[in-house]
Amino acid sequence: MMPDLRPLTTQEQAGAHDGSAAALPQTVDGQPRDGVGERVLRPGTNEPARILVVDDNEANRDLLIRRLQRQGHHTATAENGRIALDMLAHGSFDLILLDIMMPEMNGFEVLEHLKADDALRHVPVIMISALDDAESVSKGIALGADDHLPKPFDRQILNARVTASLAKKRLHDREQLYARSLEREMDIAREIQAGFLPRRLPVRDGWDLAAWFEPARRVAGDFYDAFEIAGGRLAVVLADVCDKGVGAALFMALFRSLVRALGERLLTPDGDPGSEACRLIGDVNNYIARTHERANMFATMFFGSLDLASGELVYVNAGHEPPLITGPQGVRARLAPTGPAVGMLADMDFQAAKVVLGNGEALVAFTDGVTDSHNADGALFGDARLRELVTAPAGSAQAMVQRIQSAVQAHAGDVPAFDDVTLLVVQRTS
Repeated sequence: MMPDLRPLTTQEQAGAHDGSAAALPQTVDGQPRDGVGERVLRPGTNEPARILVVDDNEANRDLLIRRLQRQGHHTATAENGRIALDMLAHGSFDLILLDIMMPEMNGFEVLEHLKADDALRHVPVIMISALDDAESVSKGIALGADDHLPKPFDRQILNARVTASLAKKRLHDREQLYARSLEREMDIAREIQAGFLPRRLPVRDGWDLAAWFEPARRVAGDFYDAFEIAGGRLAVVLADVCDKGVGAALFMALFRSLVRALGERLLTPDGDPGSEACRLIGDVNNYIARTHERANMFATMFFGSLDLASGELVYVNAGHEPPLITGPQGVRARLAPTGPAVGMLADMDFQAAKVVLGNGEALVAFTDGVTDSHNADGALFGDARLRELVTAPAGSAQAMVQRIQSAVQAHAGDVPAFDDVTLLVVQRTS
């Protein structure tokens, strides 16, 4: 469909003069507005633009709108800055021609208002000035004007200034559309990734589980999981994929899916928990190392098989931060690595170890995003601070998680997280 190139009607012009919303439809030539109500010019086209002429001189306004309408643009006018700002608050324009010397509110004041408004600051502004008023032109440019138009008006100069400013507007629109599409894609990725985390942690008599997961970016390379194994056992997993962002998030989904899929096949009610855990981690390691060798991606991982009746925890720590075993007597064990990170090289050796959780004791597993959290001075949260927090009884797994989370967030303050943060607490209550 060809765009409507008509100028505004007399009625629309009158509405534009009085700043009424009726003169400013929600769409122009069927084109949508962006997220802040600003019309988006299609990139790579010379489609008509909507231009606001702000000048207290009626003769100047009439001359400019006639010439702009001959170029196919839609126009509206305002005789002072206050009217112009009211019109901009109720409608959308692609370009503003702004006179400097006006009553009530001059062009500089209008420009300051525009540049302070996130919804309007990217609308290009051409300042109208006398031919010899270099000082005013310099001030306007310093305040954020994109160009200037000298009086008396020259048709060719007017056309060149308008064309250049609209080209800048189209480029900005294209960048904003692309940025918004990326935002939407990242939101979708975050929603999908959330599906790889447990919707709720298992609830079992005598046991209490809680977790904290906070990506440093929209998506994360960390993950945690807990799922039932036949024979009265519970698998607990926490991992940290190298790097950050989208690449790490893709491999996070792969690692987690491999653990779940292999766990269903390899973890049996009558088998040896240690041997089965080593084989599971070994198979994950070999698949990543052989199939995705060129990606050079790996993960540190803690995998534990917990006997819900006896409290025995058989685990493989593949290069991960040592989880803590804490209870009424404080921290009594650190579960050191029993093998290398997963996915670096094929056929690596993984060993299993075991520990028994007594009544009131808890497993506190975490990624280095917790201890490496830093404040504005660069000071790390640190291992010692974490040990202090888990030494005193917390009453429940959730209380322990909230205590650590509050302390880490208070330490970081307004400093953005550098790394993903994941914490998993498994507490024996009886």
